[in-house]
Amino acid sequence: MDIRLGKLNELEILRRVDQGYYLDAGEIGDVLLPTKEAPADAKIGEFIEVFLYLDSEERLIATTRKPLIQVGEFALLEVKWTNQYGAFLDWGLMKDLFCPFSEQGHKLEIGEKCLVYCYIDPLSYRIVASTRLHRFLSHDMPEYNPGDPVDALIWHRTDLGMKAVVDGKYEGLFFRNEIFQQMPVGQHVQAYIKQVREDGKIDLQQQPHVGIARVSDFSERLLQSLVESADGFCPLHDKSDAEAIYAAFGVSKKTFKRAVGDLYKRQYITLETDGIRLTDQGRAAGTYD
Repeated sequence: MDIRLGKLNELEILRRVDQGYYLDAGEIGDVLLPTKEAPADAKIGEFIEVFLYLDSEERLIATTRKPLIQVGEFALLEVKWTNQYGAFLDWGLMKDLFCPFSEQGHKLEIGEKCLVYCYIDPLSYRIVASTRLHRFLSHDMPEYNPGDPVDALIWHRTDLGMKAVVDGKYEGLFFRNEIFQQMPVGQHVQAYIKQVREDGKIDLQQQPHVGIARVSDFSERLLQSLVESADGFCPLHDKSDAEAIYAAFGVSKKTFKRAVGDLYKRQYITLETDGIRLTDQGRAAGTYD
């Protein structure tokens, strides 16, 4: 039986006692699930999903609560209190998660939210957190191809852009001039591989590579939007904010500009100082299609 501290486990209920239920944890022995942590309909002999951690007296204990983070994961947690040894984070359990001073990139303050990694300290066998995420990321060469979709956990802002943890394993970067949608720290977003550099660093982008087919598809959608508008006008142009463009059409500024260029070359629109306007030729083409 593979019992994992700091993880969810499926354990059998062995017996009922005054304090709660004892569960079968294999070679580790029996583990207590306190009454207040157990479901009201718990039955002897059934298997139950529980999270295993150490209580305030360093005893192994079970809970049916699902923590905000498990061992081997990254998550954004809030600092509940501090003392001379470190900070204590809210991870959804009765006992808070400890982040020692040695694992803090800067001194954490009460109420602060920080992105941390959860692991088992090899010396004390305690479950602890660290804000020094670099220590827990892989330095192996990532095996991605351009355009591959990945999960990106937003990490922090730098002079170059936004750093992210890619698939819970690698470090990636969204370049500042290519970000068109806000990404708060701690948020998981779908991203796409722009390139993996020779040194193993990953460049990310918020949308798949803009190809001819994608521009053509959006060109037609933009044309139909102009045709369906009352005055054939769109108050967006190449100087408009990327977020405003994304809010209106759900595409990057680069895609929008290329589509505008495509429609302009076909004489379907005219360019004005405060937007783009449909021409008679464009209205005829859009209505005919």
